[in-house]
Amino acid sequence: MQERRIAELLQPFLRGASLPGAALTQFAVYLELLQRWNARINLTAVRSAEHIVSRHFGESLFLATRLFPSPHAGPATSLPRLRQALDLGSGAGFPGLPLKIYCPPLALTLVEANQKKAIFLREAVRRLDLRGADVYAGRAEQLAPTPAAPTALAPAAADLVTLRAVERFEDSVSTAARLVAPGGLLALLIGERQASGLALRWPRFAWSEPERIPESRERVIAIGKNQEREESAL
Repeated sequence: MQERRIAELLQPFLRGASLPGAALTQFAVYLELLQRWNARINLTAVRSAEHIVSRHFGESLFLATRLFPSPHAGPATSLPRLRQALDLGSGAGFPGLPLKIYCPPLALTLVEANQKKAIFLREAVRRLDLRGADVYAGRAEQLAPTPAAPTALAPAAADLVTLRAVERFEDSVSTAARLVAPGGLLALLIGERQASGLALRWPRFAWSEPERIPESRERVIAIGKNQEREESAL
């Protein structure tokens, strides 16, 4: 698919912003790589190139514009807080890889337990030349500290943890929540029904109003801020 067409399909998700040519080239490479691997290991049920761009790339970029209003304005100093991200259950790389393409200074770890998908992710990181991105081929539960396992594998909690369209929703969000640093963000790409009651189930986070994703009937983004830092300062 030509980069011009990719730009057209992504425009509804960018809140008036535009992608630089280098980012469009990366998305074109990503699309070609995804389609080629998808024929062998079923990375996504979406097969149409245009639907991959609008559904997967577009949704991820809609979140990116919410998290990083002006990522191409300057170096890493333009990200005073969201410097390190964990993308849990990354699968084919959503939303993690589009976030990294949109905001190159972000340090990203893609977490994926399926070994074949993890191999794809490593190849995507290599082909897209994404410096500061790596892949953890294991379960997110192994990274999150619990009372039973207080010394988890994660070196530190992340400023940003992302999660998209997961099974076992309650368990997955609870695991993700344990990986968010004090003052950091938990960003969910989920169904509208899943978004109801987030504040009751995870009161440690201050939740934004769920925001409908363009060209979607029921999918939203919901972002919660870990309030531990503010509470500890009282």
